[in-house]
Amino acid sequence: MYIKLNQENHELPDETMTVRDLVRRLALPEKSVVVAIGSEVIPHSGWDKVILKAGDDVEIVQAVAGGDHDTLTIAGHTFSSRLFVGTGKYPDSATMTESLERSGTEMVTVAIRYMNLTSPAEGNGSLSILESLDLSRYKLLPNTAGAYTTADAVKMARLAQAATGTNWIKLEVIGDKDTLWPDVAATVEATKILVSEGFVVLPYTSPDLVAAKRLEEAGAATVMPLASPIGSGQGMQDWVSIQRIVDAVSVPVVVDAGIGVPSDAALAMELGADAVLVNTAIAKAANPPDMAEAMQLGVRAGRTAFLAGRMPKSVEARASSPVVGVPREAGIGERIE
Repeated sequence: MYIKLNQENHELPDETMTVRDLVRRLALPEKSVVVAIGSEVIPHSGWDKVILKAGDDVEIVQAVAGGDHDTLTIAGHTFSSRLFVGTGKYPDSATMTESLERSGTEMVTVAIRYMNLTSPAEGNGSLSILESLDLSRYKLLPNTAGAYTTADAVKMARLAQAATGTNWIKLEVIGDKDTLWPDVAATVEATKILVSEGFVVLPYTSPDLVAAKRLEEAGAATVMPLASPIGSGQGMQDWVSIQRIVDAVSVPVVVDAGIGVPSDAALAMELGADAVLVNTAIAKAANPPDMAEAMQLGVRAGRTAFLAGRMPKSVEARASSPVVGVPREAGIGERIE
């Protein structure tokens, strides 16, 4: 059976091949290609349902690296930077401001906490983190850090919307106080409630494939699996699970928590993650602004490598130089009987 693929005739091995089968047969990176049949763009979620037919006019296009062409869109908002940055734990506001600048980020997370009503300007740092941020440059992503139940997380999200004016929320529902591991069931439940109220929900979750699928089904705008426990700096401990999530869901995947150095961020991006969120690794570095810039470079390197397509792995060594025509001393390399 023949189809037309990117304006050229292409033979398929059978008549039951789906769009996803074709993409995998061509060894293309699934997260970064777009497939159209005729004038209809086939969403990633429909790749397993659409069976190719003889004569189909199939076009496959891929984002290219560099400049503003390779962008990330979440809930209709487009980002040029794939590094999201937290605003906590910095030694002072000036360091935070410079770090955000050097990171190139376009979205920052903020926490919602009770005010010190006795002395509002003391104990909490400044009166509001918003006073230290240039809101014309950064998209705010309030979080529900500290919530241990669905009810608490939903309440914090509503308060965050009232305090910041945005309906975007980074949803966190913690299930274990020692590891700060997420309560997946409560997170899914809270996602359903908040989505029904019009929130754009970006949920923090475990690196579990089924959890990611349930969050996508609940209406999450992204899924945000952890690399390792929050604030630990242990890096990408279970990259295989992250890879499974990247391959399985159609919403953007943002690796969140545990990233310690730029190589961790680069690995996440090389796997096909759409972005990373980093806070402690920058804020607690010896030089936060320098680390922020390094994280930006790590993200860009990993993303470019993903789009370039890595070489196939080989069980055996393969010489880089030609093996024919190598000058040899007489008798060397000949078999001796």
